[in-house]
Amino acid sequence: MSALFLAAANLRFHWARTLVLVVAAALVLAVPVLTRTLLAQGEAQLTARANATPLLLGTRGSRLDLVMAGAYFTDDLPEPTTMAASEAVWDSGLGIPVPLHTAFTTGGARIVGTTLDYFDLRALDVAEGRGFALLGEAVLGSAAAARLGAGPGDTVLSDPENLFDLDGAYPLEMDVVGVLAPTGTPDDEAAFVDIKTAWVIAGIGHGHDDIVAEGEDLSAAAARAVQFARITPENIDSFHFHGDPATYPVTAVLVAPYDERSATILRGRYLDAEGPVQAVVPRDVVDALVARLLRIASLVDAVTVVVGLAAALALGLALFLTWRLRAPEMRTAFALGAGKGTIARLALAEVGLVLLAALALASPIVIILMRNADTVAARLIALGS
Repeated sequence: MSALFLAAANLRFHWARTLVLVVAAALVLAVPVLTRTLLAQGEAQLTARANATPLLLGTRGSRLDLVMAGAYFTDDLPEPTTMAASEAVWDSGLGIPVPLHTAFTTGGARIVGTTLDYFDLRALDVAEGRGFALLGEAVLGSAAAARLGAGPGDTVLSDPENLFDLDGAYPLEMDVVGVLAPTGTPDDEAAFVDIKTAWVIAGIGHGHDDIVAEGEDLSAAAARAVQFARITPENIDSFHFHGDPATYPVTAVLVAPYDERSATILRGRYLDAEGPVQAVVPRDVVDALVARLLRIASLVDAVTVVVGLAAALALGLALFLTWRLRAPEMRTAFALGAGKGTIARLALAEVGLVLLAALALASPIVIILMRNADTVAARLIALGS
């Protein structure tokens, strides 16, 4: 007990040095656990999302970009395909096509233009408010609603693509009519609108409104008009679209085949390498991606071991140098009758107390992360994609 008392007193007296040692040891203990936890959770979320996405159609090119944009709503967008791809699936009678337009954002949250079939396919429930029913209405994922601080009755504004492109898409102010229940998937981070609303943002659809207020000159009205558009009960009937709907752009088409036979037939129709549209099974793409991640994880484990050993040696060196500086103190202890065993117990007690404090510091961090690993992993997937 006296060794512990003396060790604690010494560590408390040199509190700054002790704090550095404890934090360093806590990091050495926590980082490997945190890394493996996040990798495991990320792998589970990637795989679960891919398994829940039967088939994706998109412009022929990078299969990974198509899957990440169509299933995970990432920033790396493939070249858009057209609504003709969705209509072809309807005409085939082999499955239910769900077009997805994910080119725009609002406050950093991905705007997903789609149809009501998407909510049925993903089994999404509205926790507050209702689903979108009219042009210009939006339903927010739970995480997006929290981040934007918006809910039913509020509005959100689409992010401008290019403030200096007069022919480009102007921001659209959308009415938030609902918030989805949390799912632990990329749907939590998105803002869902009818696909026609996404086309309005893209400039394909537009309405006519009297933007000139009484007594306002034309230049002032024009400056006000380009800031953002809004679809209101007064002007909604004036919104219309130009051109052939089959040519309207979509990022991807999510397809839910009726059965395995239908899925096989659909995949076979897009095997032609010269065709403009490809069919991708997300599970196959993500399995290949996860295999790469596991190889990277093995490398990370090896690096972690090396770094951990280096950190342990550094901590040992720090303690050794500390004891060298305490040589006069040890000689005094010897003179008072303390044996080598007492000095050794004192040294071990200090090391034990430092490790115990490091464990006490690392444990809550690890426990909190493990309890929220699904949310953290989902956020990291969204940010890193």
